[in-house]
Amino acid sequence: MIKKLHRKIQSGEKTSEEICREYLEVIKKKDKELNVFIEVYAKEDILGQAKMVDEKVKKGKEIKLLEGIPCAIKDLINIQGKKTTAGSKMMENYIASEDAEVVQRLKKEGVIFMGKTNLDEFAMGASGENSAFGPVKNPYDTTRVPGGSSSGSAVAVASGMVPFALGTDTGGSIRQPSGFCGVVGMKPTYGRVSRRNVFPMATSYDQVGPIAGSAEDVAIVLKVIAGEDKQDNTTVVGSNLENKLEILDVDLEGVKIGYVKEFFEKDGLDEGVRDLVKGQIDWAKKQGAEIIEIELPNFKYSLATYYLMITSEVSSNMARIDGIRFGFNEAKENNSESKNLLDVYKKSRSIGLGEEVKRRIILGTYALSAGYYDAYYKKAQAVRELIKNDLKKAFEKVDFIIAPTSPTPAFKLGDKTEDPLAMYLADIYTVTANVAMIPAIAVPAGKVEREGKQLPVGMQLLGKWWDDWKLLGWAKQFEIK
Repeated sequence: MIKKLHRKIQSGEKTSEEICREYLEVIKKKDKELNVFIEVYAKEDILGQAKMVDEKVKKGKEIKLLEGIPCAIKDLINIQGKKTTAGSKMMENYIASEDAEVVQRLKKEGVIFMGKTNLDEFAMGASGENSAFGPVKNPYDTTRVPGGSSSGSAVAVASGMVPFALGTDTGGSIRQPSGFCGVVGMKPTYGRVSRRNVFPMATSYDQVGPIAGSAEDVAIVLKVIAGEDKQDNTTVVGSNLENKLEILDVDLEGVKIGYVKEFFEKDGLDEGVRDLVKGQIDWAKKQGAEIIEIELPNFKYSLATYYLMITSEVSSNMARIDGIRFGFNEAKENNSESKNLLDVYKKSRSIGLGEEVKRRIILGTYALSAGYYDAYYKKAQAVRELIKNDLKKAFEKVDFIIAPTSPTPAFKLGDKTEDPLAMYLADIYTVTANVAMIPAIAVPAGKVEREGKQLPVGMQLLGKWWDDWKLLGWAKQFEIK
């Protein structure tokens, strides 16, 4: 889609202004029902930027591949002078003082930002229902969730509101909604993309990544946003991607694909999901890929490790959102009196934060408290290393691993909101990539019928550390079969 739009703008077949107008019309038509955008930027600003690109074309100048192309940004990522609400009442009036590094990189390429997308509050959720601005709806069935936490970004792409969007992935927050909405979403290797001026949920897990309609479009965007940021010491020197998109043109002949039997024997795995992902494995075998059964003995501890560590890091990162340094201040808002500073914190956070955010802060604070740090967080760190070692051994035998993205297709709105553990289990296949810091990409595996609606099913490819580009090439093969 991105290359097609670029060719149209560069050739004069269509202007950037016309393209932006078309996308704005789709947003106007669909957003009221789907609740994708927290803020759509002013039409005159968007079209003004588009006209500048069109003027360059009229003068015979070459434009960059992403120049004049619209996109959407998850409202956890700063755009200077614009609101960053993080999907929370606590932050509903916060104006970003500077751009996120990924936004700066996109601006240099001439991308046009259409607005900020809805999300689970502070990226804490697996369904898109936790936002202070209301739930996002699945475009295939509006009675169902789109997945989370990058719900708005995935739906924006799936419903044709933008050709690509940025999300963040801490435990599946790009891949799970991409699977539920039938699009492609990638979590890069940890350290591949800067997180500077992206509100942190869990610092050792978060990663920014693209969502688009194809692996090639994801690659085009990732190539721009990836690379070292000297102001983010988690990024790695030389973490920019190869220069030629032609590298994506590979085939599966001789590729070794890991098959984890346990993934497909788990209780709760939907039969339709199992059959579709297994069908993709069978297709890969016919293309000459070698399917190798591998073991990940510590996979069963991934979810527990993930939730122990991320709640601890949430507790730490959310400390500043107290109504004084950042966020909603109950005393100012309601002109009420507080006994002391602690009372201000209590009132502001109890009103300004949602239930899931408060739950994770409480769990994390407990895990980090005196006498429990060694028993919980430190032990979880040790198990994280065991899981990494399991994957190191596996990748000595295989090039990548195939797994479902989620155990079920999109579930009904409200189905899991009263049962946090059931909601957490929706992440069971995605968290391992974040625990181990490896790249992973969700691609469509097909559709299943539920109550007369065709619902997308996603599968994910998990690759070796820094094999992001190869993973994109293999993902592309599954798309074009």
